Amino acid sequence: MKIKSVYGWLSIALLLGCQPPPPSETALSGEAQGTTYHIKLVMAGVATPLAEIRRQVSGTLADIDAQLSNYRDDSAISRLNNQETREWLPVSPEISGLLRIAQHVYERSNGCYDLTVKPLFDLWGFSRHQNRVPDGQEIARLLPHIGMALLEIDPVQPRIRKKDPLLKIDLSSIAQGYSVGVLAQRLDALGVSNYLVEIGGEMVVKGRKSNGKDWRVGVETPTPLSRELGKILDITEQRGTAVMTAGTYRHYFTDHGKTYSHIINPKTGRPVTHHLLSVTVLHDDPAWADAWDTALLCVGEAEAMRIAEAEHLKVLLIYQQGQTLAEYASKAFAAGQ
Repeated sequence: MKIKSVYGWLSIALLLGCQPPPPSETALSGEAQGTTYHIKLVMAGVATPLAEIRRQVSGTLADIDAQLSNYRDDSAISRLNNQETREWLPVSPEISGLLRIAQHVYERSNGCYDLTVKPLFDLWGFSRHQNRVPDGQEIARLLPHIGMALLEIDPVQPRIRKKDPLLKIDLSSIAQGYSVGVLAQRLDALGVSNYLVEIGGEMVVKGRKSNGKDWRVGVETPTPLSRELGKILDITEQRGTAVMTAGTYRHYFTDHGKTYSHIINPKTGRPVTHHLLSVTVLHDDPAWADAWDTALLCVGEAEAMRIAEAEHLKVLLIYQQGQTLAEYASKAFAAGQ
């Protein structure tokens, strides 16, 4: 799982400035999915009134929340988790599609990306910011009920089957990527072709800014005690690009002098201990980008490099190397910058 943060938006704000947008560019913002969203729209040539765009953005976010939220007892995913059965269970096409993406990334990451890890996340106290170090017996009791291999996804019909009735699914590590993608599609349908959509630091950019220049996105230097802009990405692809970043350096706790990351390895039930601090993924599909940045952050820098090249992913890694920070850009990432 990945805790979302607003650091991606803070970086964007530094680049876009705090001045009022030009007349042909406007901004929408609000709260959604336990965080905030920000949208920059170039309104030149757009026939749809801004009030209608705002209404459809709010409605779209509400619809997604009703499907994917683990914090609502009445959401589709919560109702699914409450059905402790081995029978086939119908799901929406949207949930089925996200689970298929997750299953692929689970297999390619050797099981490190796993949507069933939520019980472990709760056990370590990351869900409610009540952190604690559980003992080995507590972890051992949960591990048999963790694993995407315990979930069967029908390749034809939108339905799933839990091989373990106690299996719980948490879509939070892919939901915000999916959400910005759905919002982008809605803006396209409303005739908006130049925009930046961001939820909790996860974003999609398309076209150009109102002044005709590329959208610029900042990648933060992964240091826990300061917020510094480490790298600026000029997004030259006009058809739409997702920019997703996951990091271990903002969400952690320390106990008896030892630091514990919120990224948990589902095989061990414990936080990862490698030196990879930040993963940025550029992808044409936001849901895939969101899944991949979490998966790569889980496996560590060496394996992340291998997977990035094998899967031809546009990836920027920042990791600790001795007393300094080192960067690795995949071949696909370097070719696009």
